[in-house]
Amino acid sequence: MPLSQEPTLSLSPDAKSGSTATASGTWQVHALAQGHAMRTIGAQLAPLRADAELAWDLTRIDSIDHIGAQLFWNAWGKRRPARLQLAPAQEEFFKRIEQAGDLEMPRQRTQRLTSVMLLGFKMLSFFEHLAGFVALVGQVAQDLARFARRPMRGPWREISANIFHAGFQALGITALVGFLIGVVLSYLSAQQLRAFGGDIYLVNLLGMSVIRELGPLLAAILVAGRSGSSITAQLGVMRVTEELDAMLVMGISHGFRLIMPKVLALAISMPLLVIWTDTAALIGGMVAAKIELNLSSRYFIQKLPDAVPLANYLIGLGKGAVFGTLIALVSCHFGLRIKANTESLGRGTTTAVVAAITVVILADAVFAIVFNGVGY
Repeated sequence: MPLSQEPTLSLSPDAKSGSTATASGTWQVHALAQGHAMRTIGAQLAPLRADAELAWDLTRIDSIDHIGAQLFWNAWGKRRPARLQLAPAQEEFFKRIEQAGDLEMPRQRTQRLTSVMLLGFKMLSFFEHLAGFVALVGQVAQDLARFARRPMRGPWREISANIFHAGFQALGITALVGFLIGVVLSYLSAQQLRAFGGDIYLVNLLGMSVIRELGPLLAAILVAGRSGSSITAQLGVMRVTEELDAMLVMGISHGFRLIMPKVLALAISMPLLVIWTDTAALIGGMVAAKIELNLSSRYFIQKLPDAVPLANYLIGLGKGAVFGTLIALVSCHFGLRIKANTESLGRGTTTAVVAAITVVILADAVFAIVFNGVGY
């Protein structure tokens, strides 16, 4: 008979021995999946489950697999009926199912977490991340000392590549956003200053806000979203593809070859990006001031050095270096904690960007408090 013969089940009453359920055809998964075979067989088996005196004859089945055997086993109440006829080849299937027994699912915890317990778990997770971050900072410090002792054997190519990716390739987006922020800030400030007759103070307001605060912060947020996510995703993919484990097997340090070059690259690139962003924002503000207040470009450029003391410029560069270092450390920290699955990769990348931006804003607040009386 062909293997695609439809599985059938028939019930034949017998006055002497009682009713007998006879199965025939092909009871394999490919035959059961055709058409409505599974639904038909299920409807026929359902009323037979309560009949303990029913005899079963499976000797006429052409072929059977574990799927078909499991259908009979469930219909029998997961135990052999008293009156059962099997072919010799079928005995192995039911023997394995009988030995496997019922699968015990793990009990789910019904205890609900209270708000205090959730807060405790969040605090434990925070301190765990803090300890890991401090350990990463210590490892980078050791790698920097090693690099300073033997600079010729350092990862110069990795540092150069990271400067190119994190710095040079970010020039376009930082210039565009900086220019637009300068235009918006200049327009809004000009409308307020015109009401009080303080048009000439637009240069002071724009210069101080951009060079000291907005320029470094804007560049850091853009780099955190662009380069920070890239760093975390790169390390996460290396975890998923087991490249990090391969590096350890070969005796290559993660910190010296992966972490330290990224930290140095962002510490070098960020001050340069801050200068670039400040310049673009001031040009945008100068264009808007020319249109809105009719302030000449010559007056704007001549007034800017007197309006913004040098200390503010140095503070902005210092912020850039610190922000770049923090972004690289936070991104690497979350990248190394990614597990070997794609779900953890996506979640870790998102968390790294949010954490990097949060740390940058906190660091900016610290700068504002520490250098409160400097540059005014």
